[in-house]
Amino acid sequence: MTEDEAREWLKHEFDVSRETWERLERYVAILLEEMEHQNLIAASTRDHVWARHIVDSAQLLKLAPDLSAGDRWADLGAGAGLPGMVVAILSPCQVTMIEMRRKRVEFLEQVIAALGLTNASVFGGKVERSAGAITTPVSVISARAYAPMDRLIASALPLARKDTVWILPKGQNYQNELDMVRTLWHSEVRVEPSLTAPDSAILVLKNVRKRGDRA
Repeated sequence: MTEDEAREWLKHEFDVSRETWERLERYVAILLEEMEHQNLIAASTRDHVWARHIVDSAQLLKLAPDLSAGDRWADLGAGAGLPGMVVAILSPCQVTMIEMRRKRVEFLEQVIAALGLTNASVFGGKVERSAGAITTPVSVISARAYAPMDRLIASALPLARKDTVWILPKGQNYQNELDMVRTLWHSEVRVEPSLTAPDSAILVLKNVRKRGDRA
């Protein structure tokens, strides 16, 4: 997917308003500018931000349930705001980005202020400590390059309820991670192809629970 194709896909799939498009462009500009100070994305993807990062993040929304302003999306290890910031720009739901690195937290807060996003917030700390701060039910949990599946689920399970949807992009070894998870957890799982990485997949989980717990 070229950068032009990525932009066209976004415009077609999300029917974005001019204000939303300007926010996406501003986010990309701030992201690239901040690359002078910290490595938010791989340098090799700098010239392919729209295809490699924006579309890669936005495609997760296509796998989520219908979301309203009353729903909450928790993005684990938010880093540069991928996918959390993209979700907040394109969706009306409340997005909480969980990030423990101070410089990343400051960057995310800067972007939220610069874009005037009222549906985005940052929790600065470990995922394991976020459940006490996030008091409303979480509809979707996402994590892009955060942690192996077993540790990811263990750390975030207190945020989830039975109908929480977990949307987890994974690389070419996704099957190994999925097999490992199945030894520890019960869940309803489907595997979706990634638009931006043919050898990768997006794991969509629901009703995640420890083995031995009732459904």
